[in-house]
Amino acid sequence: MSVQGVGGPLKPRLTVIAVLLAAALTALVLPAGAAAAPAPLPVPHDFYGGIGAEAADPGGSLPGTNDWSCRPTAAHPRPVVLVHGLLANRQTNWTTYAPLLHNEGYCVYALTWGTLPGLSWPLSAMGGLAPMEDGAAQLSGFVDQVLAATGAERVDIVSHSTGTLMPDYYVKFLGGAAKVDKYVALTPLWRGNRAFFTVEILDMVRRLGLTDLQKQTFGRVCASCLEMAAGSEFIEKINEGGGPYAPGVTYTNIATRYDELVSPYTSGLVPGPGVTNVVVQDACPTDFSEHAAMGASPVAAGYVLNALDPDHPRPVPCTTVAPFTGTPVG
Repeated sequence: MSVQGVGGPLKPRLTVIAVLLAAALTALVLPAGAAAAPAPLPVPHDFYGGIGAEAADPGGSLPGTNDWSCRPTAAHPRPVVLVHGLLANRQTNWTTYAPLLHNEGYCVYALTWGTLPGLSWPLSAMGGLAPMEDGAAQLSGFVDQVLAATGAERVDIVSHSTGTLMPDYYVKFLGGAAKVDKYVALTPLWRGNRAFFTVEILDMVRRLGLTDLQKQTFGRVCASCLEMAAGSEFIEKINEGGGPYAPGVTYTNIATRYDELVSPYTSGLVPGPGVTNVVVQDACPTDFSEHAAMGASPVAAGYVLNALDPDHPRPVPCTTVAPFTGTPVG
């Protein structure tokens, strides 16, 4: 046998044998039927990125959400329910948080609440317009569906804008306190909103005795807009008992000084037992997020992750964040 014969014909055979051995070892290490872990979903920090998803699949769900076969893990035993704000829906509001929380190992669910009946797309995709009491009833049914599907005892809520108010009606008055553990509110407005002269307009309407007319006109288009004004009946109801908080639920409020829609921005920073209030610029002055951008800011997201899993806190990032989109700069 020549040296050439050993180095030539046998070399490819040895390579094949090595590959087969590697495959055999892999089969021994992995349990039967095990598959490689799926690649993480991309996490875009752009609040308006979900508009494209809604246009491509009207009424659909973002990747990473509403998987009714998902089972919570010991690390994350509670499903997370995402509650959108005014004029948004379960896709347009959560382009950042849907993949982020999915990648973190949570079972993530999102509903669209408060749409007006009888409208065609794209108007039918604009949620948060109906009375918040009706939205709370929708949320109640959705949470029950999530609990039944996952076998979990309670859920955590992550909410934005008007969506920070509506779930509290469910928690305080529709039995939600027994089914919600963590309540994380981005740009909350527990004391109501004073932007765009809403309080002055409401006062004038009351003095003129036009409250019923207002409800029958503007209220049919955006009932929640009337309810979120400071001093409204809804705000007074939410704050019954000395504050907005329900016993047994852990609240985290995350606000921005640059909020142009919640005025004053401190409206949602109400103290209470076990309540955590955060202003993102206190620790990261280069986060220029205003109201919308808080739904995508990586700084705000860091606080959200720590609020959901306080036993395993991580450093909250600080970077320059662009207003309106929540996109990191540089």
